Amino acid sequence: MSDRVQYRTLDQAQVDDICRRHELLWSGKPGGARASFTYCVLDSLILSNRDLSDADFTGSTLVGADLSGSVLNSSSLYGCDLRRANLQGASLRRADMRGAALRGANLQGADLSECDLREGMIAQMDRERGLSVLKHKSRPGEMTMANFQGANLSRSKMSGSSAQRADFTDAVLLGTRLVRANLRSTVFSGANLEGADLSGADLTDADMTDAVLVGTTMTMARLDNCDRTGALTDEPVGRNMRELDRPVEEMIEDHIRWCASAGKEGQPSSFDDTDMRPLVSLAGKTLTAFHARGATLYGLDLEGAQLQGARLERADLRMTCLRGADLRGADLTGAKLNNADLRDCKLGPLLLDDDRILPASLAAAKVRYSDLSGADLRRIKALGADFSYSTLYGADVRHAHFSGSCFTGARVSDSFLTDIDAADGVVDLNAA
Repeated sequence: MSDRVQYRTLDQAQVDDICRRHELLWSGKPGGARASFTYCVLDSLILSNRDLSDADFTGSTLVGADLSGSVLNSSSLYGCDLRRANLQGASLRRADMRGAALRGANLQGADLSECDLREGMIAQMDRERGLSVLKHKSRPGEMTMANFQGANLSRSKMSGSSAQRADFTDAVLLGTRLVRANLRSTVFSGANLEGADLSGADLTDADMTDAVLVGTTMTMARLDNCDRTGALTDEPVGRNMRELDRPVEEMIEDHIRWCASAGKEGQPSSFDDTDMRPLVSLAGKTLTAFHARGATLYGLDLEGAQLQGARLERADLRMTCLRGADLRGADLTGAKLNNADLRDCKLGPLLLDDDRILPASLAAAKVRYSDLSGADLRRIKALGADFSYSTLYGADVRHAHFSGSCFTGARVSDSFLTDIDAADGVVDLNAA
């Protein structure tokens, strides 16, 4: 004899009613009750775009269920079977997902910051054997072939997890713990692993091309055939700014004086192909006609900087804050701007002395997962740029040129298509 866990099979109407009552609870209205789906069978059901913060899904099965766009902050998904579930764009901040089976699940663009994804198991009473472990068909804690593209996993706990052949392309894993994780053949292309701990992890055959590995701990990690081509590490990229002919701080001050005096004092500076990360901040500085082609400015604070007519072709501006910066007429052709904060920045045309206008350029730039809300993009030349999963709500795109650009998963205003001048060859704009 054994006291085994009894599963309840719910239908869509029952789930909808439980979700409705949970939302009433959170809104402070009468008739509300916390959603409890413990040990329920919810396979293939729809729970999308719901606020299920603090709900309890312990031990439930959600194989193939649709939870896309739902808010599941601080919820308990301990020991859940989420194989092939759709969690695209869901918010799972501080959720307890220990022991969850995520094989083949879609978590693209999901927010899993401070989420607990470590191994875990559920024990049940057994009169003959004492305690026995409740197991799904997939091993608890397994994330094999899961899709984490563009997901935020900052400060999440994933130590000991198995994520073979999972896809973390462009994901943000700041400070994430992946100690002793099985990451064989996993894709981290373009992912940000700054401050992450991969001690003892197995990265055999992993793809870490163009990943950010600044401050990343990889002690005793297995790196056989791990491709780290183009990865950004603690080592200087190109010219070391501390080895230039003059102190960088002095060159910046000279440039500011040159701008303030209309060229009568100081002199313009050039930081082409220079690693400028040690500067940390240039916020609010007047750096008109700043030259930093091919430079590394990863993570710099450039909020409110005056960068009119700047030459930033091929510059690495990932994770930078350019909020409210003036980039009118700036050339950012081929620049990397993934996960950059470009809210309210000015990327419109620059009016020159002879009444000519100089449009800004984002041609062939990578602007994935960036925020351009409220940005001025009038007359921008953005041919062949990649705006996948970026936010462009409220951006002024009148007379802009986006021919050949990609907008997969991007969020744009309703008037976007009617405001721009050129959109031939664009990808996924109609679905944005």
